[in-house]
Amino acid sequence: MYMRIVKEPEERKKEILDAAEKLFAAKGYEAATVNDILDAVKIAKGTFYYYFKSKEDVLDALIERRISEGVEKAQEIAVSSLPPVQKIVAIMMAQKPQNQIQEDFTSVLHEKDNAKMHQKSLTQYVIHLSPCLGDVVKEGIEAGFFSTPFPNESAEILLIAGLVLFDDDYFQWTKEEKAAKAAAFLAVMERAVGAKAGSFSEFAKVFAN
Repeated sequence: MYMRIVKEPEERKKEILDAAEKLFAAKGYEAATVNDILDAVKIAKGTFYYYFKSKEDVLDALIERRISEGVEKAQEIAVSSLPPVQKIVAIMMAQKPQNQIQEDFTSVLHEKDNAKMHQKSLTQYVIHLSPCLGDVVKEGIEAGFFSTPFPNESAEILLIAGLVLFDDDYFQWTKEEKAAKAAAFLAVMERAVGAKAGSFSEFAKVFAN
């Protein structure tokens, strides 16, 4: 029995999500239980079910939060003073896990039983991020850096390719292979947005890390 501590709904919800993310990352989604979350946050079962219907609902909320954070970062980059070329690279790199817990949680999504959830996360990333990236491509067109009749579609294709190609849980590239993939991806990116050859080449090391 836990002593009831009154907290603002959003604060409590964040607390539950933070605890669940750490548990899923450490134990795996299947092994972690709702009771584990209750123990970590020190709340009663009724409080948990006030915010979430199930453990799967928590996982869904964590994915939505990660995507929202990625979109927010992308929007900040899009309105910054960076040149369009750097904006595209920065937006794509901002979607990578930012710490070990996020990396481990991302690996959880690759577990066989979570395949549908992972597919959903990739789909949502493309749906919500591509308009922002498309706007940057349009900005580059207006500034004379890019030339493509398909700015939004190019953004979608680049996001899909980048999210899959550089996902370490999909492919275990060697250091040399990853460097080659990065160079090739940036060359493809130049063609997709109609940039001058070599426009993105300086960022090869960023993608290879």
